[in-house]
Amino acid sequence: MRKPLGAAILALAFAGAVATPAVAAPGARPATIRPATAQPMTKAAEPTFQAVSLAGTVALSNCSGSVVRFPASVDTDPALVLSNGHCSSLLDPGVVITDRPANRPFNLLDSSGTQVATLTAAKLAYGTMTDTDVAIYELTTTYAAIKSSYGVSALTLRDTPPTAGAAITVASGAWKKLLDCTVDGFPHRLKEGKWTWKDSVRYSPACQTIGGTSGSPVIDRTTGEVVAVHNTGNENGASCTLNNPCEVDQNGNITVRKGINYAAQTYRIPACFTTGNQLDLSAAGCTLPKP
Repeated sequence: MRKPLGAAILALAFAGAVATPAVAAPGARPATIRPATAQPMTKAAEPTFQAVSLAGTVALSNCSGSVVRFPASVDTDPALVLSNGHCSSLLDPGVVITDRPANRPFNLLDSSGTQVATLTAAKLAYGTMTDTDVAIYELTTTYAAIKSSYGVSALTLRDTPPTAGAAITVASGAWKKLLDCTVDGFPHRLKEGKWTWKDSVRYSPACQTIGGTSGSPVIDRTTGEVVAVHNTGNENGASCTLNNPCEVDQNGNITVRKGINYAAQTYRIPACFTTGNQLDLSAAGCTLPKP
């Protein structure tokens, strides 16, 4: 987990201006060797990337987030906001919150990063830091109303996991920044202090996140869909401590990657919400931690 946004701003005030994150350059392709008599090979088509922007992202008081919908959601459903569990509170391992009333505000951004509205939560539909680090708020308005009033559409939360090497963007509503990199791998377990997480994504080094980026949607640039939610990074090379997560393999071996950042995959979430975007942890295929 990262320090709160306010603490990050204070730190940057002493350090100077925020540097623009580097963008990972595509890796070089290996040369193709062909027999002299072979016909010329057609070059493989480069992947087509979606135009990723800040539209649909939100800024919380201490984190980032995004307005999301599921593949089966309809426009008249109450809209949802995705962020981190630790952006609501530091929940002890084993704690799962469901349907807790909340009136938390979210500053909605358009594609240019301009705030166009303040949305309000009706409740924290789901929140946990057990196995994953997610918070899902239900808003007091619908997708259709948001689109009609502000011209902003929700991001779609994909129900399948990302793949290694996929081009991704971490879209921070708090910092109004888009960080481009690739999926570098999937740790067996990610451990930080007293928390252990499954289904984490490790970024390539280009995605250098800071405090306040927590809760940002991780967007697959080939589809424009959300595949994870950013939640942590190893700040100073310490092992398995707060703000210094470590990777634990199936044999219990620990790897520390200083300066590398991580997200929690979100593909398991859609199966746990049914008609009307209502949480149902007993639904078929729902594997999220239960209270």
